[in-house]
Amino acid sequence: MVDILVLTSILVPLIAGLVEVVKNAVNMKVNFIPVVALLVGLLIGFLATPISDLDYVMRLWAGGLAGLASVGLFEVVKQREGTTKEGE
Repeated sequence: MVDILVLTSILVPLIAGLVEVVKNAVNMKVNFIPVVALLVGLLIGFLATPISDLDYVMRLWAGGLAGLASVGLFEVVKQREGTTKEGE
């Protein structure tokens, strides 16, 4: 479990940056940002073979946790309206 949390801590800033790039590049509803972060986290976690010797299931767990942590779990249940690129 400690290895998963260490990998999660390493992946959170990377995933947060990638999600921010996606938010600025794509016009999408704000409610989908946590889902995008989760999917990006799972992908990055799966591809984290060079930095971790964990098996792929544990890397997926770490990536999923990092994706959710990068936007905050409260974002999943928070009701918001609008899009990421207002005014377009």
